[in-house]
Amino acid sequence: MKNNSNDEIENNELSIELSEEIAEGIYSNLAIITHSSSEFVLDFIRIMPGVPKAKVKSRIVLTPEHAKRLLGALQDNINRFEAANGTIKASEPGLPLNFGPKGEA
Repeated sequence: MKNNSNDEIENNELSIELSEEIAEGIYSNLAIITHSSSEFVLDFIRIMPGVPKAKVKSRIVLTPEHAKRLLGALQDNINRFEAANGTIKASEPGLPLNFGPKGEA
């Protein structure tokens, strides 16, 4: 059985294609994460002040293993960012910056 580790992908020089549409990105100021025994679901949402309704702009479904690798990669990048730019100040967990418990600015 062949092991498909990240090292193996790097050694094979995986070519990744990025279309112009995807490269523009989607702004999100709230993420909702749910999981089952076999997958993690990340919903990215944009909340606008004074608007009581928000739509999911993007959904990513990951295996638990990929979710844990994403967590590690994100933590590594945050550590490097903070080393270069200073500590990131975060609001209450789960809420976008400048939004209160009821979604009020």
